[in-house]
Amino acid sequence: MASTEVDTIDTGWVREDPDAPSARFGWSGTADRTYAIASFVSGLIMLGMLVGNHVGHVEDIFLICIAVVLLVYPLVKLRPRKGAWKRA
Repeated sequence: MASTEVDTIDTGWVREDPDAPSARFGWSGTADRTYAIASFVSGLIMLGMLVGNHVGHVEDIFLICIAVVLLVYPLVKLRPRKGAWKRA
């Protein structure tokens, strides 16, 4: 029967589980800037989808609503937060 024990990896700094990618790469953050850029580009692409051969405007409403959310996300995510350095 297989053991349920989790081996640890010695990274030189701290011992972590082998499942943690940060143990091998030394990085465990989120890519906020990349997510914001992807969100902004996706929002622009969705606004570009308004030009087309559709007759009804229901899909236009959905495209505009989703595009607005995608275009506002970078503004909210990348704005400087007062005192954010104190939380760490």
